[in-house]
Amino acid sequence: MYSNFQNDIYAKGMLGGVRPAYPTEFDGWHEAAHQKLTPEAYGYIAGSAGLETTAHANRAAFARWEIIPRMLRDTSKRDTSVEILGKRWDAPIALAPIGVMTIAHEEGEVAVARGASRRGVPMIASTAAAKPMEEIAAALHDTSGNETSGRGWYQLYWSSDRDVALSFVRRAEAAGFEAIVVTVDTWQLAWRPRDLVQAFLPFLRGEGVANFLSDPVFQSRLEKSPQEDPEAAIRLWGSIFGNPALTFDDIAWLREQTSLPILVKGIQHPDDATACIDAGADGVVVSNHGGRQVDGARASLDCLPDIVSAIGGSTILFDSGVRCGADIMKALALGADAVLIGRPMVYGLALGGAEGVEHVLQCLQADFELNMVLSGIGNVADIDRTCLVRADD
Repeated sequence: MYSNFQNDIYAKGMLGGVRPAYPTEFDGWHEAAHQKLTPEAYGYIAGSAGLETTAHANRAAFARWEIIPRMLRDTSKRDTSVEILGKRWDAPIALAPIGVMTIAHEEGEVAVARGASRRGVPMIASTAAAKPMEEIAAALHDTSGNETSGRGWYQLYWSSDRDVALSFVRRAEAAGFEAIVVTVDTWQLAWRPRDLVQAFLPFLRGEGVANFLSDPVFQSRLEKSPQEDPEAAIRLWGSIFGNPALTFDDIAWLREQTSLPILVKGIQHPDDATACIDAGADGVVVSNHGGRQVDGARASLDCLPDIVSAIGGSTILFDSGVRCGADIMKALALGADAVLIGRPMVYGLALGGAEGVEHVLQCLQADFELNMVLSGIGNVADIDRTCLVRADD
């Protein structure tokens, strides 16, 4: 039981005088990481688009829903596992795709992979990673300790060079990733004042472009190797990174190219969700990119129920604003099959590399299980809309 982590903390503290090496909740992770990160890195990780109204809206949306605990229900047998795309996960938690993680820790996504694998949490590796996808996949499988360790998906930022995009998919298949997650809301960066005031874009100094620099199709577009002429490689990256011409027809084309499950990330409107499924996607990720793209966009949690109504039965994951076990439970009650963890994971990485990531995930797993059983629910499958009430009701 994940909640045994709580007992271990108390026992080590009271009997051995040992306190946790890291904080045990989001504000603590945030503040401690803030002290360790450079101002540029902190601004990139913590910042959002525009006035950051959507980032704040994501948190406010969770506060609008309240859990109604039920008493005198047998929760002695507990099951936090879920089935996602035919695979059994120990808990309804995965790591969101976040790029350029070497700005938080020198081992970047490799450390994230190790920490995730130790906790049996699937990781979605980003196209914008600072480490090649093959290194991330190797790290995921290197520390496998249980049946779900080493499980990874690959997130595709779809290049305007279709051959490069397809090469990424082929490499992901060969590396053992189990699904492709196409992010469609970030073909161009939004107006991000915290980065702009620092004039900070790490990709231009070669961080976060490892998948491009290591790709044979990308390399074939260059006169010299990336090592011989790094400036030319970065210029090419900048010219082909995003694809503003992408449509649902491209999702249908991708469906013909791979047998892996496909999810589309960045969906906020139920009609878009339906169109994704009609095009051959297996599911969607309801997300506004943590408030990092469209400032003033609707909170993701507020979008979730309508999307569930539109494509219920398809796989629906959720991110944007998840900070604790109660948030996870609320998202599941509103119809998500699982949630993706973003900034909490990055702060853990900044604090302690793989160990910090593992710690954050262990805290979230324990917090989620305790919220579930203390609300009178022994099986995650029994979390539904009846567990919640609107605060304004």
